[in-house]
Amino acid sequence: MEPTDLDPDPIAQLQRWLDEARAAGTELADAFALATADGRGTPSVRMVLLRGLGADGLRFFTNLGSRKAVDLAANPRAAAAFHLAAQSRQVRASGRVEPLGRDEAAAYFATRPRGHRLSAWASDQGQPVDSRAELESRVAALEARYPADEIPLPPKWGGFRVVPDRWEFWVSRADRLHDRVEYLREPDGSWTRRRLQP
Repeated sequence: MEPTDLDPDPIAQLQRWLDEARAAGTELADAFALATADGRGTPSVRMVLLRGLGADGLRFFTNLGSRKAVDLAANPRAAAAFHLAAQSRQVRASGRVEPLGRDEAAAYFATRPRGHRLSAWASDQGQPVDSRAELESRVAALEARYPADEIPLPPKWGGFRVVPDRWEFWVSRADRLHDRVEYLREPDGSWTRRRLQP
């Protein structure tokens, strides 16, 4: 893999690799590891689902009281890593993070399955709970409160966009002499590609 083999736009290149992974039957090709750090620099990483990919970055949604959201409020930078194991590929990205508007969050929330929307209301993500029965009781109460399919966006739920200024596309090669191509954003918004040593 040469730097010139890849699309000049890293978003387009990521989209191509995700499409190829989906076409090959890769489950959860849109899942990526999201790393954040709190105000003291303590890191945390978890898997999230990519819920939008565009020229302005990578979108994901979460409970606004979750550790990731609290971290991003204190330190609005993150790193993402996609692992497309069946294709022997990885993609890494890092940059600033911006909150999405409530309208965009509401539009996405309305597309989620009913059970997912009820769970978003029921859960205070990452907080202690006495039992699973308590969570299930909350969901049952919400099912009664919202018997129709229209369930509003919870105040505690929203989205974020990672706006990368650095990308890396990685392909496994024999003898661990892997191919690595890094994209760096230039001041004018264009991208420079260069090969990295494995």
